Amino acid sequence: MIELIDNVVVIDGDSIKTVEEARAKGMDVEAARKNTLAARILAEHNTAAREEATLRIRFDALASHDITYVGIIQTARASGLREFPMPYALTNCHNSLCAVGGTINEDDHVFGLSAARKYGGIFVPPHLAVIHQYVREMMAKCGGMILGSDSHTRYGALGVMAVGEGGPELVKQLLGKTWDVPRPQTVAIWLTGTPCPGVGPQDVALALIGAVFKNGFVKNKVLEFMGPGVGNLSVEYRCGVDVMTTETTCLSSIWTTDDKVRAYMQNHGRVEDYQELRLQGPACYDALIRIELDKIVPMIALPFHPSNAWPIAEVVRHGREILAQTQAEAERQFGTAARALDLPGKIRDGGVWADQGIIAGCAGGSFENLVTAAAILQGHSTGNGNFALSVYPASQPQGLALVKNGAATKLMLAGAIIKNAFCGPCFGAGDTPANGALSIRHATRNFPNREGSKPVNGQLSAVALMDARSIAATAANGGRLTPATEQDWTAPHMATIDVNYIFEPEIYRRRVFNGFGHAESQVDLVLGPNITDWPAMSALPEHLLLQLASVITDPVTTTDELIPSGETSSLRSNPLKLSEYALSRKDPAYVGRAKAIAALEKKRLADPADAELLTYVTPLFTACGQSVPDDLKNVGLGSTIFAIKPGDGSAREQAASCQKVLGGWANLAVEYATKRYRSNLINWGMLPFLVDAALADSLAVGDWLLVPDVREAVRSAKESIAAFVLHKGQAQRIDLMLKELTADERQIILEGCLINYYNTYNNS
Repeated sequence: MIELIDNVVVIDGDSIKTVEEARAKGMDVEAARKNTLAARILAEHNTAAREEATLRIRFDALASHDITYVGIIQTARASGLREFPMPYALTNCHNSLCAVGGTINEDDHVFGLSAARKYGGIFVPPHLAVIHQYVREMMAKCGGMILGSDSHTRYGALGVMAVGEGGPELVKQLLGKTWDVPRPQTVAIWLTGTPCPGVGPQDVALALIGAVFKNGFVKNKVLEFMGPGVGNLSVEYRCGVDVMTTETTCLSSIWTTDDKVRAYMQNHGRVEDYQELRLQGPACYDALIRIELDKIVPMIALPFHPSNAWPIAEVVRHGREILAQTQAEAERQFGTAARALDLPGKIRDGGVWADQGIIAGCAGGSFENLVTAAAILQGHSTGNGNFALSVYPASQPQGLALVKNGAATKLMLAGAIIKNAFCGPCFGAGDTPANGALSIRHATRNFPNREGSKPVNGQLSAVALMDARSIAATAANGGRLTPATEQDWTAPHMATIDVNYIFEPEIYRRRVFNGFGHAESQVDLVLGPNITDWPAMSALPEHLLLQLASVITDPVTTTDELIPSGETSSLRSNPLKLSEYALSRKDPAYVGRAKAIAALEKKRLADPADAELLTYVTPLFTACGQSVPDDLKNVGLGSTIFAIKPGDGSAREQAASCQKVLGGWANLAVEYATKRYRSNLINWGMLPFLVDAALADSLAVGDWLLVPDVREAVRSAKESIAAFVLHKGQAQRIDLMLKELTADERQIILEGCLINYYNTYNNS
């Protein structure tokens, strides 16, 4: 089904060769590295010298939504922004319900429109489209590159290399700077065969994620999809697989393009944006993944990660054993509160039963998925019991097409509820299940509590990811878990579904504001009462004295755990208020601890020679064998956290910025789950330290970390920094690793954050 080949290969047409075989045929393997689609596109967007190991990329377009664009624009404005230099779409698909916090959601939307007018942006009003569907329909150009502030920024199936990063990386693009990244490795994804009816893009994606996430096979690499199987997939099917590649922790993705992509572009009135992307001679890849599409079966990702992937049929057959394993993991994470979930209790009457079904967002809400779901549900009923099904078309044009072709009628007659284009079910701002409920969703993630539950309040529910086809089959059976391949239905003709969908552009023409190239500098930004500037942040001091405010020993820590989604999304434009929720679902006492240390730093800044403060820190220096300073002018006090592998999931910068607002200066980690989280730390002036895994056993909340001469170490690009951990009164010398920082990244850390860096740059 899926084969991982961890060796360099050379692909020439339909031939896959080892390096030795390629050289025996007279091929120049090193030259072939430049022939991959990824290498060619990156080279066209790279502003650095060809021989440099670090790429400096300028993107063609940017995209953000209403959780992220306020902070991005406020940061860029504070750093000297005058006009958007490239098309920048501001979509409104996360806080679009305007249901939390009074006026603050709509205040952000009003701000967004005023910013689009002032700086020349594209403003997509609420309910028209989710961010990635709008970009697919209106902005993707074959051979281009797009940067988005949402982690699922993936348009590879349309021939676009796209990257999801934290907001500060978009700020850099707005200010004429570059996205800097070490030259990435590229992994070829070789597709063969044709999926069976009932097997959808989410099934392919979950099988892939399950094969590569835990072993890090594609981490920070580019995935390049090719092979004879590509032509057997519709464009929307390809997009459905592609958008989920984020969950593999790859850097980006790209697919070969063909006449189906050309037809897609033509249908959207942009045939001039089509370009055939094919290998032009032998191309060398760092690894290969073979996927036999005809052998993929309907899959389910059980809580609490997309990589916890199983064949649905296997879960049905061996539910007691498999669900008991998942329940045990829930109890390990949440303690006795997890008993409310009782996953083994979902087994009854000879089946496994779900309580809710959702088909939504950039992954699930496509025209093709919903037409297929309608075909499966035709003539059936979701029932009048506990199980409920909601579907969210990814855009208004797609919703209109579903009405015109009758699919909406079939869905409604079956009992499904059709809602507007909205990302809420993906991040906990809509359709939160009942306590103890299991929701099956064609969405992007099923991290703990991402669906909106709050274990600290005694609430716990869970999400399993499935494809729209099997969700529809399950709904047709009243919530009884059913693979779509075991349901009797007539499949729409997928080979022609792309051309059967007629896109209606007037929906966007009549509501979307497109001011690119026509900035109105005289327009004032409209700032609602919740929209605040970032607090002042200090430059990195000569020495740091940090207290561990949280120690997390889970194998992986998600950004949802670092800063929860859901109702907190309404506070993304208010850094101080938002920071109150940092780690609230993982370590509720963290904020109080961090604030206590921040109070010491405030006291130090007011009077570096404060006698009481000196008395407090003197024993810490002494225990570490370090000279006690006469004052604390050059000794910064702050907090830090330790986590084994932090930063999986969302690109949200607030996972780092909230720590900084609370006085954080660093993270200690064995490794960082994603490049984007590490970049967020750096852009907010936080040190992304790496430490030995064995250190986890000798760390506890309240321990102190003394890092002498840290500023000089950063300035001189040292990769190993001597430090001391004070644990239970005993000092231990350790090495903090600080690798692969570019000159600009070092300077950002020295200045204290990206805003400070640009203010220094603009004033110099």
